[in-house]
Amino acid sequence: MSAIKFELDASIREDLGKGASRRLRRTNQVPAVVYGAGEAATLLSLDHNKVVTALSHEAFYSHILTLKVANKGEKVILKSIQRDPSKPRIQHIDFLRVRADQKLQMHVPLHFIGDEDAPGLKEGGVISHIISDVQVSCLPADLPEFIEVDTSHLALNETLHLSHLKLPKGVELVAFSHGEEGHDLPVVSIHKPRIEVEETVEEAAEGEATEETTAEATEEAADKE
Repeated sequence: MSAIKFELDASIREDLGKGASRRLRRTNQVPAVVYGAGEAATLLSLDHNKVVTALSHEAFYSHILTLKVANKGEKVILKSIQRDPSKPRIQHIDFLRVRADQKLQMHVPLHFIGDEDAPGLKEGGVISHIISDVQVSCLPADLPEFIEVDTSHLALNETLHLSHLKLPKGVELVAFSHGEEGHDLPVVSIHKPRIEVEETVEEAAEGEATEETTAEATEEAADKE
């Protein structure tokens, strides 16, 4: 677990509707809502600049956060974000309350290490990071900031799958909730660059065309004789 802590100050808002949300945004505030854990939803507003600063940290998306409302801290996770499609503005944020005794499901980023040492690279291969995050299920106290994927031993034409990931204690992959069969997706692989394969095919085709042309020319010369 990381020592990073994220705290956001929030104010309760009473006004409802699109008009109220637009007025909030004009004052550099972000409309938000927090719900879950068997409690009623609470409408909130947050400072836009502080939200943007928090969102610049990768860990913010997969971390237990603290919302401070009326000097009271509440543990939450980021559930969803609505962004303005034409401007760098946050339109709305949803937070989900968490309870220490209830498992939660979160998308956690993968951090790839050892790429430069992979034997497959020395054989002319290229590393492909096929997925960048996984959905995990765990108690809040066990939630990892990220999961490391060591590729330093990966040889040419080898692939690491979800089942190869080393998960922290208490953490499970949601993809395997009904068993591994059919859900053991590839995570990272090393293969020869596709362009080399295409060039080999093209060269072979050109060679065949040259042979055909030579054969036709030989036949034409024989006919003339």
